[in-house]
Amino acid sequence: MQYAGQALTMRAQSSAELRTRLLKKGQPADVDAVIAKLKENGYLDDTKFAAAYADWRRDNEGFGKTRVLRDLIGRKVPSSVAKAASDAAFQATDETEMIEAYLTRKYRGKDLPTLLKEEKGLAAAFRRLRSAGFSTSNSIRVLKRFS
Repeated sequence: MQYAGQALTMRAQSSAELRTRLLKKGQPADVDAVIAKLKENGYLDDTKFAAAYADWRRDNEGFGKTRVLRDLIGRKVPSSVAKAASDAAFQATDETEMIEAYLTRKYRGKDLPTLLKEEKGLAAAFRRLRSAGFSTSNSIRVLKRFS
């Protein structure tokens, strides 16, 4: 229990992440009891974790919905919970504005229209937007506007 508490104070984790971490240290029966106790006391909640994580990734790193969903699933959050959290986090956002802000931030100090006129630069910017989790249609729309 002490190790689980220390792990949660270092970094927020999903219940599956914490379970994996605890299994390296102890017996499966002990791990299940610790996880149940943490959930019962409200210290471990995948829904709250997913919502906070999705909001943080959207606000602080400017990532798109697909990237946030992929990262949540990578953090071993159940897919239904991850989908609900990413949908809620991006419900009131305008993706084209996010894309413009992302491009402005990532290509700071460079002449973006000139860079996007070259096929190589345009392809690189598109790949960067797709890996950041933005939709294809909105990415193309914004890139056309910039170039």
